[in-house]
Amino acid sequence: MKKIEAIIKPFKLDEVREALSDVGVTGLTVTEVKGFGRQKGHTELYRGAEYVVDFLPKVKVELVIGDALVERAIDAIIRAARTGKIGDGKIFVTAVEQVLRIRTGESGEAAV
Repeated sequence: MKKIEAIIKPFKLDEVREALSDVGVTGLTVTEVKGFGRQKGHTELYRGAEYVVDFLPKVKVELVIGDALVERAIDAIIRAARTGKIGDGKIFVTAVEQVLRIRTGESGEAAV
């Protein structure tokens, strides 16, 4: 099993969710986050005062899936989240040792 964490632009969330659903992903977690990379923030003007916004709003999508789905899920995220501009985001894939479903006690891929 693998855990995929994708940091994407907020307006791409619905497209990413639909793309993942189309490849068979049945559940995910979404968190609103802030951060920066090469995009490095930007300057805004508010009531005549200029200030720097260092951290930009992003969305983190997390899912744990079986190894058979990993490549299709990654491709779906890339296709749906890509705008071709700086700040499209990142995908992190890590191994998951164990998953347990609290309600039923199931473990492994049956718990995903």
